[in-house]
Formats: sequence, C-alpha cells, structure tokens
Amino acid sequence: MMTAEMLISNKITTNTNKIPLRTAALIAGLALLIMVIAAPFAELFVFPRLIVPENAAETARNILTNQTLFRAAISGYLITFICDLVAAWGLYIFLKPVDENLSLLTAWCRLVYTLIAIVAFLNLVTVVGLLNSSNSLTGFDPAQVMSLLKAFRSNWYFGLLFFGIHLGLLGYLVLRSSYIPRILGLLLIIAGLGYLTNAIKPILFPNIKTDFAQYTFYGELVFMLWLLIKGSRMKETG
Repeated sequence: MMTAEMLISNKITTNTNKIPLRTAALIAGLALLIMVIAAPFAELFVFPRLIVPENAAETARNILTNQTLFRAAISGYLITFICDLVAAWGLYIFLKPVDENLSLLTAWCRLVYTLIAIVAFLNLVTVVGLLNSSNSLTGFDPAQVMSLLKAFRSNWYFGLLFFGIHLGLLGYLVLRSSYIPRILGLLLIIAGLGYLTNAIKPILFPNIKTDFAQYTFYGELVFMLWLLIKGSRMKETG
C-alpha cells in the first residue's frame, strides 16, 4: 500500500513532468511565427529575384553575384524546417488531451513532411558547395545548378502532401476540442486541402498552374495568432 508521502511525491512528479497547455501553445505559436518570417523571405523575396525559370545561365549568374543573399535565403529555409519540428512537438502536446493517438499521428505527418523537406534542402547545400569551390561562371555549371534548384522544389512540394494531411488532421482535432474555436478547425482543413491539391497537381493535373495554397493558407495564420494571443494565456482544465 502506498503511503500518503508516496502519493504526494508521485503527484508532484506528475505535475512537474506535465507541460502546461498554454506553454505548448506559446512554443508552437512562436515556432510558427518564426516560420512566417523566414519562409516568405526566402520563397517570396529572394528566390524570385535570383532564379529565372528556364534560364540556367542567368540564374547561375544571379547567384554568383548575390551569394550573400542566396546564403541568407538558404538559412531562412533551414530555420523554417527546424521550426517545423518544434511546431510538431508543441502542437502534439497542445492537442494531446483531445485524442493522444490522433495527435501523435498528426505530429508524425508533419515530421515526415519535414524530413522530406530537409532531404530536398540538401540540394541547396550542394549549390553552396559549388559556390565555395568556384568564384566564376566557368566553374559554376549553370545546368547543374538549375537541376539542383528544380530537385529542391519538386521534392519539397511532394512533401507538402504530408503537410496537407497534417493540417487536415489538425483541423479535425481542433473541431473535436472543447478549448479551441471550431472555426479554426474548418480554416485549417481548408488550408490542408490547398496544400494537398498543390502536391497532387503535378501528377494528376500538370497543365493547371494555379497555386491553391496561396488562397487557403490564411487559416494557418489565424491559428498562429490564436495560439500566441489566446492559447498562451488559457487556463488548465484538469
């Protein structure tokens, strides 16, 4: 039979090991906020300036003459993928009370996406290696550089299939929760459908050029703001 002292000790240990939901919300929200800054910097500001589609020579020339900017963009991608890992963990803890197994599956979907993205990221690391070994266009093979950039993009976009599934499951968990507005769940599911459509588009609908995610990703932003403003200050319910 356990003594009163043992019961108190176990309770203290359990409470010490338990991460408050508001802490998990804050961690996930901050990770998402960093991603909102780092990813658009690389994806929407730097790369469109440097990469000229179907023009390998000009792309290689742009990278050679703007090496600092290119390296900064790569750092932005790396920070984004690291924050994906942190967000997956934080969201798992935050939604664990709803359904532990489903929350774990949701986190794993984001982890699989992140692993694919990191493998794709290695193509950019190879480009940096080429920069380090050459300071002129003569030794910087434009065709190879363009091939690596395309491999990064295509592999990363394939990973978005799992990211879309992650958002769909995340939205479902939010709908089932009693401490998060249900509208956020619907917005996350819509965002997930956008990414899923983009991921399967090259395979099933190669002639469609529309980027669906750019119209549906707003649910992620709203959810991030809620995590930072409301979720980080919520009271524990058990």
